[in-house]
Amino acid sequence: MTDNTYVGAVDQGTTGTRFIVFDHGGRVVANAYEKHEQIYPEPGWVEHDPMEIWENTKQVITQAFGQAGIRPDQLEAIGVTNQRETTVLWDADSGRPVHNAIVWQDRRTTERVEQLEADGQVESIRAKTGLEADAYFSATKAEWLLEEGDPIKMERSRPDDIRDRAERGDVLFGTIDTWLIYNLTGAHVTEVTNASRTMLYNIHDLEWDDDLLAEFSVPREMLPEVRPSSDEETYGTTDPEGFLEAEIPVAGALGDQQAALFGQTCFDAGDAKNTYGTGSFFLLNTGPEAVESDHGLLTTIGFQRSGEPVQYALEGSIFVTGAAIEWLEDVSLIDDPTETAELARSVDSTDGVYVVPAFTGLGAPHWDQRARGTIVGMTRGTRREHIVRATLESIAYQTRDVAEAMEADSGIEMRSLKVDGGAVKNNFLCQLQADILGSAIVRPVVDETTALGSAYAAGLAVGYWNDLEELRRNWQVDREFDPTMDRETADTRYDRWSDAVQCSLGWARDADGDGGNDA
Repeated sequence: MTDNTYVGAVDQGTTGTRFIVFDHGGRVVANAYEKHEQIYPEPGWVEHDPMEIWENTKQVITQAFGQAGIRPDQLEAIGVTNQRETTVLWDADSGRPVHNAIVWQDRRTTERVEQLEADGQVESIRAKTGLEADAYFSATKAEWLLEEGDPIKMERSRPDDIRDRAERGDVLFGTIDTWLIYNLTGAHVTEVTNASRTMLYNIHDLEWDDDLLAEFSVPREMLPEVRPSSDEETYGTTDPEGFLEAEIPVAGALGDQQAALFGQTCFDAGDAKNTYGTGSFFLLNTGPEAVESDHGLLTTIGFQRSGEPVQYALEGSIFVTGAAIEWLEDVSLIDDPTETAELARSVDSTDGVYVVPAFTGLGAPHWDQRARGTIVGMTRGTRREHIVRATLESIAYQTRDVAEAMEADSGIEMRSLKVDGGAVKNNFLCQLQADILGSAIVRPVVDETTALGSAYAAGLAVGYWNDLEELRRNWQVDREFDPTMDRETADTRYDRWSDAVQCSLGWARDADGDGGNDA
C-alpha cells in the first residue's frame, strides 16, 4: 500500500501556505510554497484575505504534484496545520467570508481584554481554557466581527443581519484549519488543539463553554464540531469533481506548534520541543494531566488520537529569538545571519555584555508588554563580536527561563529538548543552548516538523502508518549537542542574565511620550 502512495500536508502559516508530500519514511517528496498579502487597515490591526489563502492552497497542492510527478489519487490522506487563533467568519450559503480574517497578531480588541480584567474574568477564563485573557486568542476577534464587521465580501449587504444569521447557523465561525477543511470537504469541523486556542473551549470538559459563549456573545449555532487531531472517522473527503479530481480523506489537523510537537514525536509526558523562528514556541508534553501554570505559561491541548484521551502540554511563547539575529543585520553588525557563529566563536565570552531583545515586550514567563530591548555591561573595549555573541546567548537564556518555569509547574524533569526552525542550523547556538540549559539538544534530519506532524496525524488515522512506534523509528537525529560547560559557570551567567532582564522591564511608559506603542 505504501510503495507508491504518500500523505500530503497543508501548512498554512502567517506569511504563506505550503504543501508538502511525504513518503512512508517521513521524507519530503515535494514542497511548494506561496506567500499571501499582509493587510494592515489600522495600526495594530492585521488581516488576511481567506479567499486568497484558499486559492493559494489549491495552487501549492497542484504545484507539488507537478514537482513530484505524482497523481492526486496516490495520496492516502491529507493533513492540515495552521496559524493558530486567526479567525474567519463566512456565509454558509455562498461560502464567502463576511470579512477578512483577523490574524492572531491583531490587537484591535485590547480594550475588550482590559474590560475582562477590570470585571475580574481573568481567573475564570484561565481555569476553563488554560489561557491568559488576551487579544491574541479567537474569542474577542469573533465578537468584534459579529458586532463591528463590515460584510465586505457577503453577497448580502446589511451588516445588522450577521448576528441574526449566525444564530441560525447561516454564518459560520472557524480558525484557519476549519476554513481549509470546509473548502476541501464541505465539513464544518475543527480539532481539539485549535479549539483550545479560541478562549471559548473548556479544555477540561472538552466542549464549547456556555458561559464563555455568553460572555463573548458567540452563538453556538455558528461553531464547528470539535474532532480528534488524528481522526479515524476522517473529517471528510475531497470532491472528485473538484480541483483535485480525486476523493482523498482529510483525516488529521493540528495547530502549528502542536503539529511540531507531534512531528518531533513528543508523544510522552516529559518530551519537549522548541521551535526557533522569529520568536520561539516551547511545548512540554504533560500527558493526560492538564497542568496549571503558576509561572506565566499557557496550559493547552497537545494532541488527541481517535478513541484516546487528550494529551496536554505547557506552552511558553518567546517573542524574539530569530528576530534578534535579524536585528543584528538591520543595524549592520552583521551582513548575513550565517556570520553569527564565526563572530561569536572569535571571542571567549561576551565580556560581561548582555542583550535583552525585548523589542516587542517580553513573553513567557515575564509577560511585560512594556519591556524594551536593552544592552547592559558595555565598556570601551566592547566590540561587535561581544554583542553578536550576547545576542545568541539571549536566545539560550530565554529558553532556560521557560524551561525552568515548566519544570517548576509540572514537576517533570526535562530529559532533552528537540529543536527545529531556521535558527537551529547554527551549531554554535545549539551547543550554547545545551550548555545554558544543562540538557541535551537534539536536532532532527527532517526540519519541516510542523507539516510532518499533520501528515503523521492524517496518516495514522487511515492506517498509512500503524502506530506511534513506527513514527518514532522514522524520526532521525541529525546531530545531538550535549552540555560541555560546567554547571556553576552556566548558573552564574544565567543569574546575571536575570539581572539584565530586570533592567528592561517597564521601560516603555506613557510618561515617556511613546505610550508603549513603539513596537
